[in-house]
Amino acid sequence: MKIDKKIIKELSDYLDEFNLTELEYTEKDTKIKVSKNNVSINNQSLPIIDNKSLATKTSKESIKSITGTEVTSPIIGTAYHAPEPGAKKFVEVGKKIKKGDTIMIVEAMKTMNHVPSTNDGIVKEILVSDGQPVEFGQVLITLE
Repeated sequence: MKIDKKIIKELSDYLDEFNLTELEYTEKDTKIKVSKNNVSINNQSLPIIDNKSLATKTSKESIKSITGTEVTSPIIGTAYHAPEPGAKKFVEVGKKIKKGDTIMIVEAMKTMNHVPSTNDGIVKEILVSDGQPVEFGQVLITLE
């Protein structure tokens, strides 16, 4: 089987052009899968630190960000905090929300998808900025 480098190059270009991390192409009995190796900060281990107070502070911050209910993105796309530019944001830190309330919009392929809250709670942290690309399963907000 001869590998067509032109197709692989074209698929790699699509990854950058459409902000994708993985792409699969199938034709007859040939299957080509191209992916980027993105490293998430959540998957990296903490460096060894000699200063005990700094290490304790880092550990507490890590634990703090893990606690609470996480609301994740149901799709890959671009996250927006408001229904349109300049409009009031769906949620803000400290705001009490109910299960089913829209927390943000994720735009994918020119379709605006409302992301509902999965639980009742108070918005503890908003983890993505307005207009930021998001991945499937990426945490958007945390609730107390």
